[in-house]
Amino acid sequence: MATKPLNLTSRKLGSDRNCPKKATIGQLSMLEKIAVPIRNIKSRNFMVKRKQPYSLIYLLTLVIGLVIAIAPDGQAQTPDSNNPTSDPNELKPLNQADSVLSLQGGQRLVEEANAAINAAKYDVAVDKLNQARRIFNQLSNYHLQLANSFSGIDPKVFDSQRQSALNTGQLRDEATYQLALVHRAQNQPELAVPLLIQVIQSQNPTSELGQKSYQQLYEMGFVSTPISAPTPTSATPNNSPPQQ
Repeated sequence: MATKPLNLTSRKLGSDRNCPKKATIGQLSMLEKIAVPIRNIKSRNFMVKRKQPYSLIYLLTLVIGLVIAIAPDGQAQTPDSNNPTSDPNELKPLNQADSVLSLQGGQRLVEEANAAINAAKYDVAVDKLNQARRIFNQLSNYHLQLANSFSGIDPKVFDSQRQSALNTGQLRDEATYQLALVHRAQNQPELAVPLLIQVIQSQNPTSELGQKSYQQLYEMGFVSTPISAPTPTSATPNNSPPQQ
């Protein structure tokens, strides 16, 4: 008796209860997201080896995913004309705290140095203060050069640049004084003395910072005559040539 052959082609895959149901679009999308890195790691030629054409659901899922991924970027790139930038300094790179030639950058280094001093990390504080001194010194020198260039030409620019030179010179001297105190805490008076003398030369000796610097010299025994105690003045610092 002849055996009746099995008709495999007439059997519908969806009629078998054990056959898994079709995945929804959301599930397919999730599977694609999970499978992409696996394809990249396990098989670089995955797309070449695939013989079956893409299904309509797969293509729709891919298109929807691309639209969702691109839409936020497109909206983020659209400028908002109703809300212009309120701070013009955001467009000026030298006004940023991470600039190596900015007032904010020098002040940030001083703050980091103070935090290091509080943590007794004196080597870190010395490095930060030296960097801050160099920044303030360069700024003071550059502003002074600009002021001299505009002397007799534009009084407004001259006054503005001169004041900027004074302000940054004051910050330089304060950082120098702080550095001298750190060296004294490290029991290194040979490094503190030159810095204190630089501050006195730059500042008016009757200024508060000048008197404090001389007092430090007296306490370390570098000078034997105490300074008389005149009322500290707000005299304009001398702001001598750039310090090294």
